Amino acid sequence: MTDHAAVAPVNGEIMRGKLVLLLGVGIGYVLGARAGRERYEEIKRAVSKLWNDPRVQHQVQNVEEFAKDKAPDVVDFLGETAKKVVARKPAASKSATSKPASRKPAASKPAAGSSSTTAKKK
Repeated sequence: MTDHAAVAPVNGEIMRGKLVLLLGVGIGYVLGARAGRERYEEIKRAVSKLWNDPRVQHQVQNVEEFAKDKAPDVVDFLGETAKKVVARKPAASKSATSKPASRKPAASKPAAGSSSTTAKKK
């Protein structure tokens, strides 16, 4: 199996990110709009027209096919990752319960106004 972390993002992932952003902006606008029911219906018609556009539906089918093709790889990757985490668990719990390293106390400075007698001796 290939190293999934080293694979560059594919166009499907970039497109999905853009679609999620647009969806979020659209929902925010609709929920935040003060134009009333008429504006809501206008937006709803525009979204419906966009969603039913053959080009959009073609991309939806592409994304569905991509997801179906990659689902077994995702399952394998998650299974392998879970096994690695479980295998590392004892080492991680041991370090979490160990005591922190002790630090040496800092050297104390003489109080202000006091003089050192060793510095005055010759």
